[in-house]
Amino acid sequence: MRWQNGTVTRIVRRSPTVSSFFFKLPEFIPFVAGQHVSVRLTAPDGYRAQRSYSIASAPEETAHIELAIEKLVDGEVSAFFHEVVEVNDEIEVSEPIGGYFVWPPGQEGPLLLIAGGSGVAPFISMARHKLLSGLDTPVLLLFSARTHQDLLFRDELAEIVDRRIGFDLLATLTRDADPPAGVRKGRIDAAMIAEAIGRLPSALHRVYVCGSNPFVENAAQLVVDAGVPPGLVATERYGV
Repeated sequence: MRWQNGTVTRIVRRSPTVSSFFFKLPEFIPFVAGQHVSVRLTAPDGYRAQRSYSIASAPEETAHIELAIEKLVDGEVSAFFHEVVEVNDEIEVSEPIGGYFVWPPGQEGPLLLIAGGSGVAPFISMARHKLLSGLDTPVLLLFSARTHQDLLFRDELAEIVDRRIGFDLLATLTRDADPPAGVRKGRIDAAMIAEAIGRLPSALHRVYVCGSNPFVENAAQLVVDAGVPPGLVATERYGV
């Protein structure tokens, strides 16, 4: 594994529990939308802790990489980022990792992205990639969050939809009794999956599901129950 000392250049609060950390690297290493990196913390006594986070920035954004990190209960590394890390701090960052949960160059056909909470991070990279690259592949993001505050990148996603580039968004909130206009209420279910698939202009080429383990298991099963071949479904789970 190749490591570099990345410098934190900016920190942006995305929700009460999620912040984006922007890193400038000595050498930018090209990546594919959907890949992740590992970050490694080393204590004065030599103890090391390491976690992986999806890259939220687009491959076209070469000045930095962005990691959207959620502060999790008992999350050793995530707590350090939220409570200790400041601008100009240096953190060890690995080279980009992963070749399965990615949007590779040349992949065609409609894509369905299904996100739970901070599992939206790799899909933000894909949405930005679509916008900046000019790809005409139809994409729909089905995004489930707890409350409107937890609907990460909501303004940016709305702007991408408004650009009319073939990117659509279907959002739902699980703990908000009065969601804003255009946002659904309740957990992702079979009807919502069917609507998402129906909004795309032709047969699905690939489905990506990212979130907590229970979310991914449920959403992936709903997709398969809707008639999508299991081989078209790629999943990624996050943890502490």
